[in-house]
Amino acid sequence: MIEFFRNLLEEFELPLSNPVLIFSLILFIILLSPILLKKINIPGIIGLIISGVIIGPHGLNILAKNSAVDLFSTIGLLYIMFIAGLELDMNEFKANKNKSLLFGFFTFIFPLSIGFPVCFYLLKYDFNASFLTASMFATHTLVAYPIVSKLGIAKNQAVAITVGGTILTDTAVLIILAVIMGSSEGNLNQAFWLKLTASLIIFSAIMFLVIPRIAKWFFKKLESEKHAHYIFVLSVVFFAAFLAQVAGVEPIIGAFVAGLALNPLIPQSSALMNRIEFIGNSLFIPFFLISVGMLVDISVILSGPTALIVAGTLSVVAIFGKWFAAFFTQIVFKYTKTERQLIFGLSSAHAAATLAVILVGYKAKILDENILNGTIILILITCIVASFATEKAAKKIAICEEEISHEDTHSDQILDEHILIPLAKTSATASLLDFALLIKDKKSSNPITLLTIVPNNDQAEKNILRYRKAVDKFVIQGSASEVKINTIARIDHNPASGIARTSKEIMSDIVIVGWPRKTGFLDKIFGENVDSIINNVDKSLFICRFEKSFIEEKRMVFICPPFSERGAGFQLLIQKIARLSQELSVPIVIYAEYKTHQSIQQIANYLKLNAKLGFKSILDWDDFDAISDEIKPTDLIVFNLSRKGSVSYQSIFDKLPQKFEKSFSENNLILVYPQDDNKVTSMDAYEDFTATPLTKGLEAIEQIGRGLGNILKKG
Repeated sequence: MIEFFRNLLEEFELPLSNPVLIFSLILFIILLSPILLKKINIPGIIGLIISGVIIGPHGLNILAKNSAVDLFSTIGLLYIMFIAGLELDMNEFKANKNKSLLFGFFTFIFPLSIGFPVCFYLLKYDFNASFLTASMFATHTLVAYPIVSKLGIAKNQAVAITVGGTILTDTAVLIILAVIMGSSEGNLNQAFWLKLTASLIIFSAIMFLVIPRIAKWFFKKLESEKHAHYIFVLSVVFFAAFLAQVAGVEPIIGAFVAGLALNPLIPQSSALMNRIEFIGNSLFIPFFLISVGMLVDISVILSGPTALIVAGTLSVVAIFGKWFAAFFTQIVFKYTKTERQLIFGLSSAHAAATLAVILVGYKAKILDENILNGTIILILITCIVASFATEKAAKKIAICEEEISHEDTHSDQILDEHILIPLAKTSATASLLDFALLIKDKKSSNPITLLTIVPNNDQAEKNILRYRKAVDKFVIQGSASEVKINTIARIDHNPASGIARTSKEIMSDIVIVGWPRKTGFLDKIFGENVDSIINNVDKSLFICRFEKSFIEEKRMVFICPPFSERGAGFQLLIQKIARLSQELSVPIVIYAEYKTHQSIQQIANYLKLNAKLGFKSILDWDDFDAISDEIKPTDLIVFNLSRKGSVSYQSIFDKLPQKFEKSFSENNLILVYPQDDNKVTSMDAYEDFTATPLTKGLEAIEQIGRGLGNILKKG
């Protein structure tokens, strides 16, 4: 017993050396500090940084700053930059690239312009030291980014331009660092510039031309190996960071560029994206924040007035430089005060790039110990200020966006959105469920329901048990994206009748069905199930044929016949199309008449949709070639149709889906029948069999006649 306690005490000798105990301590800090500080309204990020100060070598010396801590810290920093690039709304970023450029210029030039005179004239440093320290003020690390990601406002325009500006200003500062280092070593010649330019060009070519092609091939060939996808993504991130370092810039630039390169291939609602965010926000990023705190040496403040003056001056200049950049950005783009505060909060934290610049300058003896110590204090102060400012502004924006959504007439529908997927064959279920996860609104609390209709015979109970076993893997697929999957098995004589009943019972808003199999002679006599579903399910109906993975899509072609905008479910359809475009990072090309163009644009403006919309005017809808000639194999085709009896129904569109099916057999194709309150349903909901209208019966008789005629001719 005494030996046990002796060994226990030895394990707790400071600093801790047992890796298991160290990891346990870090996990307890990550778990408890945000929970405890939440009680007194302090951001969890501050708790992690302060915890690092307390347990670090300059605090209680519980943990030493060793290679293991450095490794996890580096992973966390790269993870922050990677997620920032991955979550960036590419449509929003492309639309506002000029704003990002201007903000990047402001957040670079203002801190530099204020910092250089202060360091040169007030603190009496030489030109190189003053210029390098001033350039450090221009950098910022997205320490507070997890706050906006958690509150669900990462797609906000202010966030988009701040993230875009981050990479621009950090890249500029790190290039300045390389130039100053070259100057101090006497290597600033033509060969230096040629080497730097060539290496950056090669790095960009690999990341934006080679890596996306390899990633697309990998995701396609190993579609079922979901865990391999995550390992592949991590490999790309660290390889990109290494390539950036070889190219002469910091690894954080490589991680951000990796996020941009993989952005179109990883939808925001996918299971892979959920895994990336979950592991990063739970482990790697908190580890980085703790390591930032471990750098802070509180005793620096007590070392003398010079260190205190330098630390205070650097902190004030850093904060005011970033505030002026946010202020002028607000003035130019007419943002609100809350958006200005959000931009300031996100861009005011100094950590990784700042420390990299100062450490390199210190080791090269360009900067002295006072600048180094002052910078460490600056890191603590700016991270605290940035966290408070970001959380306060982000909460206001999140509440404001929520109030706007409640004012929307369709907000209740979105919050209660329920998607139903009837299963004819489980082989197509995975792609249908992936599609449902992409278009489902994250604010909806309802599950996605998988339905199968079992014939009422002696094998009904066995078929239900077989179905339940078959759908278990799809429940797991949904849980990987943190979406609840509900399963229902019904006994019914007729599948269409069962689907129609269930859609009403669970009050579903959207029904997603797979593409119908080819029908035979008897199907034409008794009526096709898909036609029965179209006529009798009065919800927004998506009929989907997915021939390939979504990552191969480069454009969405939305074909919208005249008067489609009059349907009650048209606004919901535009929302879903825009969401799908955003998830896949592809533009939308709308084929429609001018009035329909105007209506879609009005809906997009009203709902503040970020999708990139292009329009192609169609006047002659009988001319199939006018549309088909411009469609490419990498296009996702979405065809908006109307049910018989609807205000916008026209018989000329009945044959167009068949033409598209034959002409574009390799394209992913979606037929949409939006909900239409004006439609008169042809079936009594309580009958087991379809009551076919007279016109449908006449069409069936004509088809039978043609079939018999063909048989007699062959005979």
